Amino acid sequence: MAVGQTQFPNMPEIPGIKLGTTNAGIKQTVRDDLLLIDMVEGSTCAAVFTRNAFCAAPVHVAKSHLSQQPRWLLINSGNANAGTGLQGYEDAKTTCQDVAVETGGKANQVLPFSTGVIGQPLRVDKIRAAIPSAYQALNQLGWDKAARAIMTTDTFPKGVSKAITLGGHNITINGISKGAGMIQPDMATMLAFIATDAKIAQPLLQSCLDTAVEQSFNRITVDGDTSTNDACVLMASGCSSAPEITVGSESYQVFADAIMAVSKQLAELIIRDGEGATKLMRIVVEQALTDEEAVRVGKTIAHSPLVKTAFFASDPNWGRILAAVGRAGVENMVLEDVQLFLDDVCIVRNGCCADDYTEAAGQRVMAQEEITITVKLRRGQAIQEVLTCDFSYDYVKINAEYRT
Repeated sequence: MAVGQTQFPNMPEIPGIKLGTTNAGIKQTVRDDLLLIDMVEGSTCAAVFTRNAFCAAPVHVAKSHLSQQPRWLLINSGNANAGTGLQGYEDAKTTCQDVAVETGGKANQVLPFSTGVIGQPLRVDKIRAAIPSAYQALNQLGWDKAARAIMTTDTFPKGVSKAITLGGHNITINGISKGAGMIQPDMATMLAFIATDAKIAQPLLQSCLDTAVEQSFNRITVDGDTSTNDACVLMASGCSSAPEITVGSESYQVFADAIMAVSKQLAELIIRDGEGATKLMRIVVEQALTDEEAVRVGKTIAHSPLVKTAFFASDPNWGRILAAVGRAGVENMVLEDVQLFLDDVCIVRNGCCADDYTEAAGQRVMAQEEITITVKLRRGQAIQEVLTCDFSYDYVKINAEYRT
């Protein structure tokens, strides 16, 4: 089940970026589960990784290879290669070597990524056998297949495409992501791969990605669990005829805004596909003292199982939201200043139930698929938005049966 419109868009080619998929049979044989991405020589690449202390073996390897001018990404679904010790690390490096053998490149120019079940040895033999097929399938229009190959419990492939103009020249940005559960990125199991034909130096590309991730993937949560494998990669082939994007230029701001927009859309698609989700909840915290305070309040509400189950039941149990705000750690909060809204319906004013609030009005909003919860702290100017979804019976069922 997914919330709202989830149709995969038309994804044009990105000159200098090729994608190839195949089925390696890692966990299933129904659809492709291995993706190879090829970047033309001279491309730049930026990445952000999970902050989970038990990050997976491929995360360690990808981090160490990122400075070596990567040319290829290898992504498998069905097995996270996490919690696999030294052998997992060696297995991740082996798959990089296998790509190097097939492409004629270097192993340290390959960034490996894995997603799936934690704690099981990676089937290197199956991946090695499938890499030639993925390599042969490389093409510039493989975005739909690529989005499907990285899925685990996702119910639909996630993609976003955006075109911009820089200096009179066209720039294309394509992005795909996966994730439905274990989503609370701290940089959800979440992977995202964004590509463009813009020309931009790696340090500036990394800065652009860092900013975009903080306001997009770091503002979503399904269940409060940070994955061992989270990663977001931004690739720039430099094949556009547009001039190089430089620090402080007007072109950089246009480009950064576009990367931010693509990242936010990909992040929202993950929440729309939250495991068992029936509702999309936008939590907007206004008039906070700082951005950090606003995010903390938003995520405290978003992580509350009582709030999330109330929304699944379409029950306007506003006391659960108020309780979450109260335990968010806001120092010296004046309770009488706090206001809560469900869409345009004020439910709390002056620290208690608004005198004009009615259950019928609250019920009307709660029956919707998409709902905005607005919290006004009235203590500053900061405003932040956090996206989450409800908890349904299916969330428990999906995760209880994940390894079977």
